[in-house]
Amino acid sequence: MNSHTRVLVALLLNDCTFWDALLVYCIVTMLKQILSKLPKKVPKSDTSDSAQSDSGSVTTFANVFQCTNVGVAISSKLNAVKRVSSVVFPASLSAGVEAVDPHISFNDVSNIQKQNLFISKLNLCCSVYDISCPGKNCAEQDLKQQTLVELVNFVSSGSAKFTEPSIAAMSKMCASNLFRVFPPKFRPSATGGGETEDEELMFDPAWSHLKMVYDLLLQFINYNALDLKVAKLHIDHAFIVRLLDLFDSEDPRERDCLKTILHRIYGKFMVHRPFIRKCVSNIIYRFVFETERHNGIAELLEIFGSVICGFALPLKEEHKMFLCRVLIPLHKPKSVGVYHQQLTYCVLQFIDKDPTLASTVITGLLKYWPVTNSQKELMFISELEEVLDATIMTEFQKVMIPLFRRIACCLNSYHYQVAERAHLLWNNDHILDVVSQNRQVILPLVFTALVHNTQHHWNRTVLNQTENMRKMLSQMDEELVLACQRKLEEEDTRSSATAERRRVTWERLEAAAIANVQSIALVGGDVLASPACSVAC
Repeated sequence: MNSHTRVLVALLLNDCTFWDALLVYCIVTMLKQILSKLPKKVPKSDTSDSAQSDSGSVTTFANVFQCTNVGVAISSKLNAVKRVSSVVFPASLSAGVEAVDPHISFNDVSNIQKQNLFISKLNLCCSVYDISCPGKNCAEQDLKQQTLVELVNFVSSGSAKFTEPSIAAMSKMCASNLFRVFPPKFRPSATGGGETEDEELMFDPAWSHLKMVYDLLLQFINYNALDLKVAKLHIDHAFIVRLLDLFDSEDPRERDCLKTILHRIYGKFMVHRPFIRKCVSNIIYRFVFETERHNGIAELLEIFGSVICGFALPLKEEHKMFLCRVLIPLHKPKSVGVYHQQLTYCVLQFIDKDPTLASTVITGLLKYWPVTNSQKELMFISELEEVLDATIMTEFQKVMIPLFRRIACCLNSYHYQVAERAHLLWNNDHILDVVSQNRQVILPLVFTALVHNTQHHWNRTVLNQTENMRKMLSQMDEELVLACQRKLEEEDTRSSATAERRRVTWERLEAAAIANVQSIALVGGDVLASPACSVAC
């Protein structure tokens, strides 16, 4: 039996556990290897060698039993905090971090251990369960719910510190729980996409878990001392793309949370701003020109309403292209009513930043003006009124001819709501003022429509509005109105004369044809059949 074995047996006989004895054995072995590398002194005599050997032996066993006591003390302290397996917490996330049992409460550990426990609880919440099966993994789901509540309370208290390991764990937990593929949309939609008032709202059954994950992510983004250089390595382009994909969720509560979070990311991570604008543009391109189905267009436009307010002047060419290529084509889909309020706000913000864009906006509205959708036409007229309120004279004069030709068509609309809304445009003081300054061009364009309404429109309210409008125009410029009236009468006279000449011409043709048939009939019955056949053909 060698010295190492004797030490191990002595420890076991001294009421030590096997692991404590093994720990001390390893320490003794390491000490022996270290001491063997030190330079040795030359012994003076055999007697002194034996004496030193005996004393050394005594010292070694004394050190052994001293190390035994130290090992037992260390072991008892280490057992105070339970360890967890590296299978649950990957080394890539917990490198340099002491993994603590996530089932322990924050109140049961020291302040030093709270950060490690925070990371352990985040890693525990990375597990995702199928909420659609009520009887499956109930215990695990309850544990996760309780852990998420603890994490929210811990972060809300201000005790959490987002270091690099905690940022990595937070990003991984949010990605595991939030990023998912939505099931295909089986519900038919007559409006072409998005939610309408007639459709029943869909709510995610896992919202109780998702809500707390969104709260954690929002508090993480709002953390004042967040190291953006480290955070942007985890809140990267891939993370943002997956986050934007979630805007297609049918749950309005989730889209509202995403709206707040994306706005915070846009405001805090300046390096990601161009990429976010590009991704949102791609989403809208796909919606307008391909699918016409997306649930989050209104929320995305609401975010960009505040983003546009922060654009510096003069506007960059990139921002003007966003208006022309993204916002104006959004008037095309049938489901524009879902997001029209937010779209109008964005357009008006651009005009407020750069008034010279008003003519571009009006031209775009006229390009996508609806022909057969009366409800959409009402929205366009309302937006047009707001745009004209913000339009300067030089821009108004660029588009007033095609604009008032379209307004004249709306005045003649047989849909009474469209006709009424078009008449109400003239009650706007700013519009009336610019019309008055350009009445020589505008009044002849709309006067014919007013006369046509007076003679042919079926709705009594529209007739009354038309009469009031004619009186208002007469008060504005009576001579011009009379000139328009005379011109219209002359046109009516010319058109009546043209119609009369056309009628006389057709009568002559008919008489000549009859005379031709009769002259052929006098020649003989055999020849009669041929022209009769040709007339029938």
